[in-house]
Amino acid sequence: MGNLGDRKRNPWDKVVSLYFWLNKTEPRPLISDFIKSGGANKVKGFDLYTQSSDIIVDKVFFYESLEESMTEIGKRLGIGETPHLPLAKTDYRKDKSSYRDILSEEDRDKITKVFAREIAYFNYKW
Repeated sequence: MGNLGDRKRNPWDKVVSLYFWLNKTEPRPLISDFIKSGGANKVKGFDLYTQSSDIIVDKVFFYESLEESMTEIGKRLGIGETPHLPLAKTDYRKDKSSYRDILSEEDRDKITKVFAREIAYFNYKW
């Protein structure tokens, strides 16, 4: 699977990923305009695996440790091997810069407000 490095799926990176997925070709709108228009609100976050703010799944696996997570999933399922996820959406984001280099301070603050529960619960740091 390769080194996942700084490609974490914290809320800031998820918003950047969705921006590039929805805006596959140039010219793209400015990412700040995408966020200001509610684009960050389209990202699946804490509500994906919670109900009334309570986690309702057995375990939340994190993108930042995807390789180890897939090994654990294989063991939990008793399939005897590590499942591999197909590469998807890799051709749409040519700019592989970190979300820290792409987002402005205002963008960061807006995303932080939208995903405050998820950021606090999982202790994500900018």
